[in-house]
Amino acid sequence: MNIDLDFAKYKELFIEGAINYLPKLVLAFLVLWLGFKIIKIIIKALHKLMIKQKIDVAARGFLESLISITLKIIVFIIFAGILGMPMTSFVAILGAAGLAIGLSLQGSLANFAGGVLILLFEPFKIGDYIATSSHSGIVEKITIFNTTLVTLDNKNIIIPNGDLSNKEITNYTAKKTRRIDMVFGVSYDDDLAKVRGILEKIIKEDKRILKDPEPMVVVGELADSSVNFFVRPWCKTDDYWDIKFDFIEKVKNEFDKAKITIPYPQMDVHMK
Repeated sequence: MNIDLDFAKYKELFIEGAINYLPKLVLAFLVLWLGFKIIKIIIKALHKLMIKQKIDVAARGFLESLISITLKIIVFIIFAGILGMPMTSFVAILGAAGLAIGLSLQGSLANFAGGVLILLFEPFKIGDYIATSSHSGIVEKITIFNTTLVTLDNKNIIIPNGDLSNKEITNYTAKKTRRIDMVFGVSYDDDLAKVRGILEKIIKEDKRILKDPEPMVVVGELADSSVNFFVRPWCKTDDYWDIKFDFIEKVKNEFDKAKITIPYPQMDVHMK
């Protein structure tokens, strides 16, 4: 008899609790379902906007993932709040978990943050030739954690983004034009006007060299054993190395024809 009474009592309490809790449960799952639908719509709209703004593919994927995860976390917090979970405890657990993960992945998070900065501010892009304090090469791939360079002798160098975002980077192909800096030494006995004429003739004959900005040929230094001419022509970035190598070869040939001496270090030894 007592068992039947206890069962009826618990059944009544269960039905009463279910009736009272069911609206919260339905509302919570409705918010969860609507929240995910709205997030999907937001991400689609964001995707179209970033394509319209011509944002890099890697940056688009990363930003979409980051915003989607952030919005889903917010929806789950609202879901837990509707169900009556204590928010202070929930937030404290999330904070503690975040701190533990952050400490264990400190290096990875630094690379992650560096990747975010690189993708957002674009100090370089795929195809650029860059140099750091220890490496140089053409940028082949940019991911959220590291960047891959291909050296001129076809080796892959993988650099953590944390290093790239915190150190100086020289981007040689960021601009459409570059100046070629060259120095040519001649003997103190040579005719400087003749030397200048030869250098200016070589510049004029090379159609790849730009007329604006105007090329510069000046006596830049009176060195220990030579008079040094500074030659500063401008060119398109893609033509830089071809022009430089061709120019050096032409200077040597033209100096030889004109009997212009190119000094080189030498030592005279006198025997007693």
